[in-house]
Amino acid sequence: MDALKQTVENFLLHLRVERRLSSNTTESYERDLLSLVEWMPSAGFDDWQSLNGEALRSFMASEHRRGLGAKSLQRRLSACRSLFQWQLKHGDLKGNPAQGIRAPKAARKLPQVLDPDEMTRLVEVPTDTELGKRDRAMLELFYSSGLRLSELCSLYWRDLDLADGLVRVLGKGSKTRIVPVGKFAREALENWRKESSGKLDKPVFPGRHGAITPRAVQLRLKQLAQSQGIWKRVYPHLMRHSFASHVLESSGDLRGVQELLGHSDIATTQIYTHLNYQHLAKVYDAAHPRARRKSSDNK
Repeated sequence: MDALKQTVENFLLHLRVERRLSSNTTESYERDLLSLVEWMPSAGFDDWQSLNGEALRSFMASEHRRGLGAKSLQRRLSACRSLFQWQLKHGDLKGNPAQGIRAPKAARKLPQVLDPDEMTRLVEVPTDTELGKRDRAMLELFYSSGLRLSELCSLYWRDLDLADGLVRVLGKGSKTRIVPVGKFAREALENWRKESSGKLDKPVFPGRHGAITPRAVQLRLKQLAQSQGIWKRVYPHLMRHSFASHVLESSGDLRGVQELLGHSDIATTQIYTHLNYQHLAKVYDAAHPRARRKSSDNK
């Protein structure tokens, strides 16, 4: 098993150093691949060369029996496929055992969003204290620019150009993009900068040790939502979902929303078209005289 684990360690090093994937992503790869490594000896496989498609199907079936859902199985198979492809490239395997194997399809869940009125109520937190000014700036920027939680936490003042209303963020895969910052977010950030140091080499939202942590933002957002009378489950990515849905609903520009969100694949952005269609269906049902049958029609 030591040799199997060493191969996984070498692959993870490749992901961290050469592909520069985030720690969260590499940790997910590690969990998935170590599950395979732990299963192999019990199934009679002592090296990578002995693995084949049938063996990998047995592994996936055993993971399913352990209670893994479709999404987890998809991720696990994807991690295995990437590892085998890397070994193929280095001549350690003659074929990819994962070739042609498909994980079960997961039911596609549409993301929850806040409507514009709810979002307005959420972001307009009182600003009569220093913490209030920070919270207002954080919420306005979240919603204005559709940032990921990690992007917001790692933001420095040097990344903001408030005069031109732009912010430079480092997204997934270390890809940089420039995103607009709206009027209300710019005003809130200017007010917050007067209260904080505002130095270019300082985090926009500092914490106890450097930048604010993702966990601190999650907890604070939950508190702020409740204090503003919003009892839905409010979490950082909900701000991004709401941003994307509202922009797409107003503009109809899917490609533009893809660029704003920093999605490499437009298929990832297309989930928001389903949200938009749901909204249109509700408008149609409410407005069209023959859209729905009356209850008497069903009698």
